[in-house]
Amino acid sequence: MTADDVLEILALLGGAGARVWIAGGWGVDALLGRQTREHRDLDLLHRQEQEPTVLAALAAAGFVQTVDWRPVRFVLADGHGRELDLHPLAFAADGSATQASPDPGQPFAYPASCFVTGTVRGTAVPCLSVEQQVHFHQGYDPRPCDREDMAQLRRAFGVATHF
Repeated sequence: MTADDVLEILALLGGAGARVWIAGGWGVDALLGRQTREHRDLDLLHRQEQEPTVLAALAAAGFVQTVDWRPVRFVLADGHGRELDLHPLAFAADGSATQASPDPGQPFAYPASCFVTGTVRGTAVPCLSVEQQVHFHQGYDPRPCDREDMAQLRRAFGVATHF
């Protein structure tokens, strides 16, 4: 997944009227304002009620579902090897959101303040905050790329991480 791919997909979804936010590795790079590593996929959060719009826009661009773990997440891929990991969010009136988790009754929480702006190739993009990125990198055995992402955030923002 290249920076050009990220911008193309964001433009496609924005043109369809869908609101999305970048998470995961590309989300870290958006916060840093530069690409720090190669990325296998693009993690996107979307408004749950806009899922039909998101799916229609991506289907028109050649994306098909390869994994369905709804309501937690689902994965789409296209014939060019691009993969999208999509996470539906239910928003509250105060701008906060929740995402279903594998543990029923214990959704993932997104405070309103975690929806921020970063940059990809000098273009402003919606993404998750540093604090939310650090929060979501807890509670699992990190891969080398996760360790590097957290190291990048520590160096750039002086935050504490658990690995």
